[in-house]
Amino acid sequence: MDQKKSPLSPSRRKFIGTSLSALAGISIVPRRVLGGTNYTSPSDQITIGYIGTGKQGRGTLFKKFIEIPEVQIVAACDVDTQKLSDFTQKASAYYAENKSQKANQIDVYGDFRELLERKDVDAVIIVTPDHWHATASILACEAGKDVYCEKPLALTVGEGRDMVKATRKHQRVFQTGSMQRSWEDFQRAAELVINGYIGDIERVVVSVGGPPDACEQPAEPVPNYLDWNMWQGPAPKREYSSFFAPPMSWDGWPRWRYCKHYGGGLMTDWGAHMFDIAQWALGKDDSGPVEVIPPDGKEYKVLTYLYEDGTPMVREDFGKGNAVRFEGSEGVIEVSRQFLNVPENLKDQKISDNDIRLYKSRDHYRDWLDAIRQRSKPICDVEIGHRTATVCNIGNIAYELNRPLRWNPKKEKFKGDREANQMLSRKQRDFWS
Repeated sequence: MDQKKSPLSPSRRKFIGTSLSALAGISIVPRRVLGGTNYTSPSDQITIGYIGTGKQGRGTLFKKFIEIPEVQIVAACDVDTQKLSDFTQKASAYYAENKSQKANQIDVYGDFRELLERKDVDAVIIVTPDHWHATASILACEAGKDVYCEKPLALTVGEGRDMVKATRKHQRVFQTGSMQRSWEDFQRAAELVINGYIGDIERVVVSVGGPPDACEQPAEPVPNYLDWNMWQGPAPKREYSSFFAPPMSWDGWPRWRYCKHYGGGLMTDWGAHMFDIAQWALGKDDSGPVEVIPPDGKEYKVLTYLYEDGTPMVREDFGKGNAVRFEGSEGVIEVSRQFLNVPENLKDQKISDNDIRLYKSRDHYRDWLDAIRQRSKPICDVEIGHRTATVCNIGNIAYELNRPLRWNPKKEKFKGDREANQMLSRKQRDFWS
């Protein structure tokens, strides 16, 4: 399948790093308030382009959005032409079979900047490896697109903050793909915890995998269907290995997520789900811990975070897979995708009108679409996604440096540790120049 070409403006050619001005305080407002002769209100139909058509892009996120009648997929981009072709064939077949939805030509691209130039694309779904999230999201916001970006939001704390700034500056609607917030069991657990139904929280236990590896791999010939240079993007240049960018025949999750420079290991991959629920239930969506302490074999057996109020949160396997346990003075709540365990006396407990009521969503994907129409913040707004990714990222830094770190969640800097602060961002390869 031929990939469409279109001229790129100079602004689209410029690599966006950390130079966006700080406008984090701006709220998203209804579009009608903005005025202007070029403004048109959102129609019932929302046109979408996919940036990334790998396992998740052709799987869950394909199925969830294409089955929504008011969504129209009009474009897709990938550096792997085989995966791109498979995506478009599936989408075209679905539209041909479902006559109630308008069948259309889905244009394909090898460079997402060309997709972003299209004026008829309302929003983009970013399903790239983690090291691409910030660049693609920021340029999408600049291009006036609303964004759904897979979790974990960013590879570094600095990139995550830049994504928040770009979203606010360009008044975009940004949903992070931490979809557990739209699951009833997780909301139930979070509301019971935040409202004190198990008393004072004495400890939070988050069971997820560990930090990334260097993942040194022998070089392989680059397959003719893959633009390996573009796949690497802003990451350090290295020789191709199918370990990082597997062919379509590989049925597992791509292993780049375990490798430094591309992902944050299972610490971020699953941590972006489970630490997210912990932050939510503790009421820390706009903040975070103030200390992070790696295992020392003595007082601290496992990675430990401390919040300003003294609440500890640890990364520890308590034998029930990827899950969260809240240990309170009056009971324990455990939650995962497979179970919700609450004390017997709370099984029928109703959350009262006087209690804190958390944002309620039963469909993470429609919630984003509704927010696009209303010009409001969705359940997992970019700031929330950034704060959760920050917890994961500073944990990885503590593991790597192997020393306790003091964190200032307001300034988003470590206290008195220059080396740790240098690790809050990364040197990006200016491969476009």
